[in-house]
Amino acid sequence: MLTRREEILSAITTLLAGTTNVGTRIYRNRVEPLSKGETPALVVEPVKDVCEQNTSLPTLDWTLRIRIVVITRDLVADRAADPTIASLHTKLMEDLSLGGLAIDVQPAQVTFDFVEADTPAGVFSCEYDIRYRTSVLSLA
Repeated sequence: MLTRREEILSAITTLLAGTTNVGTRIYRNRVEPLSKGETPALVVEPVKDVCEQNTSLPTLDWTLRIRIVVITRDLVADRAADPTIASLHTKLMEDLSLGGLAIDVQPAQVTFDFVEADTPAGVFSCEYDIRYRTSVLSLA
């Protein structure tokens, strides 16, 4: 049995298929460097999962912070990543319940990092907060 958190992360990874300029280059928690031919790409990873107990119900209210990293290579990497960032945002915000798995999805922040490489690289982290609920007895 998967936890609700894992179901959400899997659903997001599936939802992002076909993101502009990425196609199927979508990874979960990838730590290996990407070659130039593997970019642009997305990496989906959890950042933190914070819990509040709902005192009026036997439930736990969670806020899962996720990071979707856009990795691209271009002389102006942020401009090259912009259509991909816009596309992933639209896909994520189309159904704020993620098919019934979540209560809400909210954008949190985008950070920009530029990396020296054979062609300049950009690593852009798009973070979202996903609210969801589980019972006190089960994380499923």
